[in-house]
Amino acid sequence: MIDMHWLYACAGFIFASFAVSSVRDTANAKRWGNAAFWALVAVSFWFGDLLGDIGNGVLVLVLVALAGVHALGRSTGESTSTEERQRFSERYGNKLFVPALIIPFTAFLGTLLFTYTPLKNSGLIDPKAVTLVLLGVGVIIALIVCYLWIRPPLMSSVDEGGRLANAIGWALVLPQMLAALGAVFAAAGIGTTIGALAGEIIPHGSIFLAILLYGLGMVVFTMIMGNAFAAFPVMVAAIGVPILIHEDGGRAAVIGAVGMLTGYCGTLMTPMAANFNIVPAALLELRNQYGVVKVQVATAIPLLMANIAILYIAGFHL
Repeated sequence: MIDMHWLYACAGFIFASFAVSSVRDTANAKRWGNAAFWALVAVSFWFGDLLGDIGNGVLVLVLVALAGVHALGRSTGESTSTEERQRFSERYGNKLFVPALIIPFTAFLGTLLFTYTPLKNSGLIDPKAVTLVLLGVGVIIALIVCYLWIRPPLMSSVDEGGRLANAIGWALVLPQMLAALGAVFAAAGIGTTIGALAGEIIPHGSIFLAILLYGLGMVVFTMIMGNAFAAFPVMVAAIGVPILIHEDGGRAAVIGAVGMLTGYCGTLMTPMAANFNIVPAALLELRNQYGVVKVQVATAIPLLMANIAILYIAGFHL
């Protein structure tokens, strides 16, 4: 049976290939730091269950140390010239998007097949991981299509993937670390503590005030921690489940989905979301590293107001 371990093995292989690509990148003065970083990420995917909590914690600290001492660097080399990229663009046009579209199409169609056909009982794929496994299958199919169609050099996918990973740097693994941080906060009872305080502030039956605190809490915690994945378990444990769902009888699907989206309003307004707001500014070489955040505030605030309205109407009155 294909399960999440299959995906972890594939992810480990990808990051290991990035490490190899970094070693081969002689144009990068910090190639050994890059190689060590991606190799450790690969180890976490391959042997994370064997390392245990302490081992994985030490591994994360080493990753943080490598990033903290600026051991990672961007390559100045390019696998193709500007003229070559322009020529490919003119030759293939919008057809270049076909491989990218194969990935979600495979996941969507495959999930339908494994849900509503006898394939569901075939035992081929773990029912709990069907969508994620098929997403990985879609990536492999798209890669094969690219090689058969465009016929690039054999190592081009590894080199380009490594180049992009090195351009993004440590921020590439930031969402996973922040999600883990949110789980740690939830396990430590932070959500329960905040829920107790919220219970004293919110009058019984005041649904709108509870929604307002839930939404603003998602935004504030996201701005502090840098990612809605980290804020979500805390605020759901504090207000979402005990007050909005159990006490006030709100729709769990709406409270969860729109609450998560509300958190992303905070993502738009914080430099802590480095992978979203700081890395693009660096890649685009903007004069103001906070320029992306400033532009997004005008979108984030109206979106926050709309999400709170959706939580109130769709969560309790539809």
